[in-house]
Order: sequence, then C-alpha cells, then structure tokens
Amino acid sequence: MGKAIPVIIVVAFAVYALFDVIATPPDRVRYLPKPLWAIVALVPALGVVTWLVFGKVRTKPAGPPRPQRPIARGPDDDPDFLRGL
Repeated sequence: MGKAIPVIIVVAFAVYALFDVIATPPDRVRYLPKPLWAIVALVPALGVVTWLVFGKVRTKPAGPPRPQRPIARGPDDDPDFLRGL
C-alpha cells in the first residue's frame, strides 16, 4: 500500500493538469498549442510541473475597477448626524 501512494499522487496531478489544459482558454496558454500541452501534461511529474510553471498565464486580465465601498464611520464623525442633534 505504501508504494501505491506516490503513484496515485502522480496520476492525480496528471489528471488535474490535463483538465486544467482543457479548461484554460486558448489566449491564456503560452509557448505551445493546447493539444501539445495536453500531451506534455500526461508525462508523469515533469510534464505536470512544466505545464504549471510555463504553460499558463497566471495574471488575470485587467477588468473594470471595482467600486470602492464607503469607509464606515462612527456617528460622532458623521457631520449629517451631528447636525441633526
């Protein structure tokens, strides 16, 4: 049983990398086309690490800026509240 655990881990990472290659949009893949990356990802250990390090662009594309939430203030810092006293 102890000898099977490393094999199971390597196979699990290979399956994860294969599904990651399939799910990644083509414009986020670097250096090789997706079909070649799918083959590389199936190479035990080395292919998985190669895909995770070199194959995928990790930065998210810039989108619209998120709206800023107003800073919560106490009632004694709110001029409208103080005016109503």
